[in-house]
Amino acid sequence: MKSAVENLNPTRVRLTVEVPFEELKDSLDAAYKKINQQVTVKGFRKGKIPARVIDQRFGRGAVLEEAVNDALPKFYTEAVNEAELNVLGQPEVDITELKDNELLAFTAEVDVRPAIEIPDYSGIEVEVDAVEVTDEDVEKSVEQLRERFASTSPVERAAEDGDVVTIDLEAKVDGEVLEDGVANGVSYTIGSGELLDGIDDAVKGLSADEEVTFASELKGGSAAGREAEVTVKVTQVASRELPEPDDEFAQLASEFDTLDELKADSRKRLANMKQFDQATQAQERVLEKLLELVEVPVPEKLLEDEINTRKHNLEHHQLGQMGLTLDKYLEIQGKTAEEFETETREAAVKGIKTQFVLDELVKQEKLNVNQDELTEHLMRRAASSGMSPDQFAQAVVEQGQVPLLVGEVARGKALAVVVEAATVKDTNGEIVDLDDEDETGEAGQAGEAAAEQSAEVTEGDKQDDEA
Repeated sequence: MKSAVENLNPTRVRLTVEVPFEELKDSLDAAYKKINQQVTVKGFRKGKIPARVIDQRFGRGAVLEEAVNDALPKFYTEAVNEAELNVLGQPEVDITELKDNELLAFTAEVDVRPAIEIPDYSGIEVEVDAVEVTDEDVEKSVEQLRERFASTSPVERAAEDGDVVTIDLEAKVDGEVLEDGVANGVSYTIGSGELLDGIDDAVKGLSADEEVTFASELKGGSAAGREAEVTVKVTQVASRELPEPDDEFAQLASEFDTLDELKADSRKRLANMKQFDQATQAQERVLEKLLELVEVPVPEKLLEDEINTRKHNLEHHQLGQMGLTLDKYLEIQGKTAEEFETETREAAVKGIKTQFVLDELVKQEKLNVNQDELTEHLMRRAASSGMSPDQFAQAVVEQGQVPLLVGEVARGKALAVVVEAATVKDTNGEIVDLDDEDETGEAGQAGEAAAEQSAEVTEGDKQDDEA
């Protein structure tokens, strides 16, 4: 076999491959064997039909076609490996010559990872939010805890802001009660904004056993996005009483004996949360600066595939679960279809560039992923998916996504290397030290940041499907 490579552009090549006919022998034998098992010829046992009879009865062309289809993936893969190409996706194959007993020639156009040169990134500087926990932040945290431990008691008066009402709901669209539009005994806190637009104004002023009808746009269910006539009946009004913020409350709501100890713990937890947010912000901003430094050509077909994948996931998974159409989503977001297309394309370009650059850094820095790092990342991903670690791990293995997770951790480590080399200052002008986390935790966190930004680029150099 002879092969040659022509660079069509920085992200696409054309392979020209010539295969002497004798190298097709194994595929020809396999083709005759396959046809033997599929056809019947009078006078011959099944599977024992001579090749010359198959040629006479079914045509040599049918055998050649079967043999070529069998051989193409092998010769394509050999040509890719010989040229040491890092191909992406499936090739477009064109058979240019097929001479019986002489030659098979074909071309294969395929996207390849572009050659990327990573410049010196040690001069990157970014600014992040300062970690500041105010007294107001602490008081708000304590107030939220008081809300969780609030008690309710029925009252004989009209409902007011902050009251908890028990209500029955019935929704009609075009005069018909929806199958999923009836709910009884719903507990609702007036002012929370958790149910329907307009319900707060509707129930305020109502006493037990009073009802009112109002118009509202449904947020979910079978008629999501449609205007409905909603009848709400109040069956009970209860006032909410928050516990006094004192030592007794601290003992009730926590493991601490005093309110001061509870506040000190709240301050510490808030500081930890803000430090985590600060580290994430640093990673995102350093990554943006890094991408600005690197010239990254993007394969057009890969980009289109990534755009379509993002649209599909949004429409059929995220919006589908919320009962929204894409048009309704854009209306809620206040975006035009053109703005959505532009944003999706920009996000896809950034995702592909991110993966290319971080993968190149993984090679350049010779980064490896150990079992502890992979396990830590798996635990983080499981938590964000709402699955148990065992369930998530099983799904990852069954779907063959272990290499995907390994890649995420490796890219996270690459990003961590760049962040470590960068200068990170907060809004107060102070240098931020991001080395407090252990290496595994930092790689896991950076892995999530990198996974969120990057695309899922499919490699094609290990395929053995039909070319």
